[in-house]
Amino acid sequence: MSTHAPQDSSSGTLSYEQAGVNYDLIDPLKVSAQRAAAATAGHLSAHGFTEVKASRGESAYVVDVGPFYIASIVECLGSKALVADEMATLTGKSYYDGIAQDTIAMAVNDLITVGATPLVVQAYWAAGGSDWFGDAQRAQALVAGWKKACDTCQVAWGGGETPALAGIVEAGRIDLAASCTGLINPKERLSVGDKLADGDAIVLLASSGIHANGLSLARKLIERLPQGYLTEVQPGLTYGDALLAPTTLYSPVTEALYKAGITPHYCANITGHGWRKLLRHPGKFTYRIHTVPPVTPVLKFIQQHAQQDDREAYSTLNMGAGFALFVKADQAAKVVEISKACGIDAWVAGAVEAGEKQLLIEPLNIRFGDDDLQLR
Repeated sequence: MSTHAPQDSSSGTLSYEQAGVNYDLIDPLKVSAQRAAAATAGHLSAHGFTEVKASRGESAYVVDVGPFYIASIVECLGSKALVADEMATLTGKSYYDGIAQDTIAMAVNDLITVGATPLVVQAYWAAGGSDWFGDAQRAQALVAGWKKACDTCQVAWGGGETPALAGIVEAGRIDLAASCTGLINPKERLSVGDKLADGDAIVLLASSGIHANGLSLARKLIERLPQGYLTEVQPGLTYGDALLAPTTLYSPVTEALYKAGITPHYCANITGHGWRKLLRHPGKFTYRIHTVPPVTPVLKFIQQHAQQDDREAYSTLNMGAGFALFVKADQAAKVVEISKACGIDAWVAGAVEAGEKQLLIEPLNIRFGDDDLQLR
């Protein structure tokens, strides 16, 4: 990420750090927490279970319970709800049906990276006061969107928590999160990277837009737009509406792949850290990209107005690819076909090679190395 961007946000490159998110400060805490968490794994043995150690540092945690594995994850939405609130003020519409899908997608799309079938989702909706829940249109949109996303993913909505946290959450705002539990059954579906190999293909699945990562940057950008959120990204599509396109739910694709007899060797949910997430696997591999998916209009718009070069943009945003599947080369074309049948565009984008740990996006002449992503 750029470290020399000017601090004046009215011109020049606008980085994610200037928007208030500095992963250099956050990531060390994550690593420290992971080490403390790893020291608790022995408690499982008292119950006759063990952890899948390779799932430490992955997008979901996996426990071996004998006949199958259990995977679990908790994720929060982040600041996308603030965009929905601003757009509701400007347009009179509620966007919380889509916001609900975003929240569930943050959890489900992480859970499926380890080969799990999502089973149960729990809701955490923390408002700045009881008044938030008094807006019936908004509250019912959140409920309806949550149920619809559960139906799409074929998961049960188990329950949730709806605290009113005045003084912790700002008045009129809501902090949304979801946890998800799933099964890896049969055990052969486990995908924590032990099967990743030289020669595997990299298949990228299309994103619907910004998804729910990079919103701090996207919100900061409105200071540069004369009409703010109502600035048109393209004729008939405002910046606000484009940002609020719900995050794609990828579990229908991973479930369809299993039914077709395809087990990915590894998966990556392309969220925070952008395409650097393709480096998530701990092994030493070179990921060579030869085909770059088209960039969705809103992401192209953000890159242009934030005056980011390609390296900065691809290090922060999904740039049109929301999920990566690493599969046997002879299965790649079938993966694309199955994804498209689920309504999600896909591309055979590159290949895995033995060698230095790096990501080479050849059409854009971008290289990310091992030191560009430190999550463990």
